[in-house]
Amino acid sequence: MRLTVIGLLAVGVAVGLYAVGRLHTPNYTISLFGQAGLDAVALKSTLSSIALGVAGLQVLLALWIYRKLPLAGSPPRPVPLAHRVIGFGLFALTVPVAVHCLLAYGVQLTSLRVAVHSLAGCFFYGAFAAKVLLVQSRRLPGWALPVAGGILAILVGVLWYTSALWYYNGFHLPAP
Repeated sequence: MRLTVIGLLAVGVAVGLYAVGRLHTPNYTISLFGQAGLDAVALKSTLSSIALGVAGLQVLLALWIYRKLPLAGSPPRPVPLAHRVIGFGLFALTVPVAVHCLLAYGVQLTSLRVAVHSLAGCFFYGAFAAKVLLVQSRRLPGWALPVAGGILAILVGVLWYTSALWYYNGFHLPAP
């Protein structure tokens, strides 16, 4: 039952962000730390690339915590705390980027890339809400927290691919 409630809350956060983003009138002149237009896109691409690297570190720490990291042995006591602190930092890093995207562009479905990016952004914060609640609950299946963390890492990758990589690749996604 708890898992269902947490899942519904996560969906509620994602749907709420989607609704706000669809109803909001985009303001393309909004700045991010004083940067607007293409300068803001460049800054968001840099911040997103840092977030991708930190998400990779989070996956490695989680694998170590769950003793699934080959040759690593048992994690020292500070590793779970480091995972939480770094996770909070990752979340804090994504907030200005997400707020800028929401205010400047809203949720758009104009192309496949933009739709995937917009929806992945909404799902990211829903999944983050679920993971925070899962961390607080000790009576859930053992697989729930790693699945939520894995979903977060995948969503960071999707968001980076559909934005920063697109920017770094001359406003095109790499051809398959």
